[in-house]
Amino acid sequence: MSSAWEESSAARVVPPARPRKLAKVPFVELADGRVQGVVSSGSDAARVYVSSVAAKSFAFACSTNNNRPCGGARYGFCNHIGAMIAEAVLQYGPERVARYLRVETGGEPTGFDIAHAMTGSDPRPASDKPAAAVFSRFLRHLAYLELAPSTAPLPEMQWFPPTRAAA
Repeated sequence: MSSAWEESSAARVVPPARPRKLAKVPFVELADGRVQGVVSSGSDAARVYVSSVAAKSFAFACSTNNNRPCGGARYGFCNHIGAMIAEAVLQYGPERVARYLRVETGGEPTGFDIAHAMTGSDPRPASDKPAAAVFSRFLRHLAYLELAPSTAPLPEMQWFPPTRAAA
């Protein structure tokens, strides 16, 4: 016997592990083998940084939305990456983030434990810069927030083509 949400076209939303304040890190996700997100600048309200840390290798990247490199991420994690990891822990829970990144922390990890375990392994800057794709997904999420509440289907969310009725 299936529940009503399993038969609907709407996906069930998993609530965050703990409530987040979206002003500092408005977007964070576990995707493409990385924890990645958008982090607000502390000094310029018009600037955001796109930060990421790869699973297993802990290769990291941080740059502005205009693809200028972050000055603090030259030799290790910058404050933007630290804030992004902390918010990922709030959004997804520490166990899930540690498991996704393949971090060995021993016991129940905190955001600090996860970041400390990664920096202890001497992470290197990433060769691929995922900033454009991450920032594009962030902008797409913002566009969905501007839509009026509706139960009507969204064309870009329909993954399967409509079936034709038999003639």
